[in-house]
Amino acid sequence: MIPETFFQGPLKSAAAQLKNSPLGIVRGRLRRVTGLLLEIEGLRQEIGSRVCVQGSEFDQWIEAECVGFTDEISFCMAFDPVVGAKPGAAVYPFGAPFFDGRTYKAFPGSFAVPIGDDLLGRVIDGLGRPLDGRGGAVPTLKNIDPSPAPNPLKRRFVSTPFETGIRAIDSVLTLGRGQRVGIFSGSGVGKSVLIAMLCKYCIADVIVIALVGERSREIREFYEHTLSSEARGRSVLVTAPADTSPLARARGAEYAAEVACYFREQGKNVVLIVDSLTRYAIAWREIALSMGEPPVTRGYPPSVFARLSTLVEQAGNGENESGSMTALYSVLLDSEDSVDPIADAARGVLDGHLFLSRSLANSGHYPAIDIERSVSRVMPNVVTAEHLELAVSVRRIVSKYFQSRDLLAMGAYVQGADRELDTALRLWPSIEKYLRQGLKEKYTLTESVKTLRDVVGHDAR
Repeated sequence: MIPETFFQGPLKSAAAQLKNSPLGIVRGRLRRVTGLLLEIEGLRQEIGSRVCVQGSEFDQWIEAECVGFTDEISFCMAFDPVVGAKPGAAVYPFGAPFFDGRTYKAFPGSFAVPIGDDLLGRVIDGLGRPLDGRGGAVPTLKNIDPSPAPNPLKRRFVSTPFETGIRAIDSVLTLGRGQRVGIFSGSGVGKSVLIAMLCKYCIADVIVIALVGERSREIREFYEHTLSSEARGRSVLVTAPADTSPLARARGAEYAAEVACYFREQGKNVVLIVDSLTRYAIAWREIALSMGEPPVTRGYPPSVFARLSTLVEQAGNGENESGSMTALYSVLLDSEDSVDPIADAARGVLDGHLFLSRSLANSGHYPAIDIERSVSRVMPNVVTAEHLELAVSVRRIVSKYFQSRDLLAMGAYVQGADRELDTALRLWPSIEKYLRQGLKEKYTLTESVKTLRDVVGHDAR
């Protein structure tokens, strides 16, 4: 007869294993990979939920996010390159237990993105993973769900000027704290230089910079050469270079907006710079087209324009009386005269735009801001009546001069025939010199207005 104690050891071991085992395992399987999409069956996921696909090894995982579904199939898109995936691979939701060959454990995925004061001075990717080699990951403090835009009836008014340190902007196109502004530019017109000057000289507590779709080479140059040591200490640099997936690029811009919202709610004066809004739209276009959404406006599906509005409306002043969030978005143009749907949509949701002119850049005029085509819609709310009158006078003189250049080039104008044109011809050399600024030059708002008064004060109407 077998003694009773013979079974006690195995029974206790089995009971302990059963106690530590999950009550149930939620798992799907990889059905097909089509372009950018991972088709998963047997695992119903909601939009925005995260999953992990098992690679060829137990410790190899592919993180993905659900971007759509149909019937029993969930469509997901990976953040990183899809390497090691195979037909029928196991797919688990984040936090679900899986068997690693020896025991059950939960996949250590990114349930949340890191948002907090420890981000200052760091360089991270669109999922909050550090890239600067400064130790471990920053604390995970906030869920990945996007923050809703503030209540429109509780938003604080834009009533305080925002100093950029750039004379042409502060004096003629004065911005306000909490304003959303677009920097419209073609390639090679000085957009990156202007953004560098804004990062160096603007007055802000925190600067959040999102480099979306940029060349990888330029990211290190921007961080080490463009940003000064003082600017790096108050900045958060979120990078999603051109070789990352469309979802990683899109989430990079949205994550940067989340970080800026966090600091705004802490009562900080925040500046958000997204370079570029066009590449953010292109990323969502790739996602939408891979889902089968029809293109309606020059290749862009309707959802892209909804995404643009959602991203921009997060910025601006919130309900907190002591915080602000000024946002600057670069918008790339194929041609200065072309009708770009993203540029048109951006102009409709932004509070102003700075247009960079190729002709000015070719003539060595930097920053190449076209005063005629640029506008700040909140300027009347943040400057004095005298300052506004000076700015209007400069715009009128610049417009008159450029409208008459062909007449002057042909020698068909006789001095004295047009008093306003005579004034423009007399003041143009001084105004052109005033609107130029070197990369290492910085001017305060008071200095800019005072100098502008000296240039055109007597001729202001």
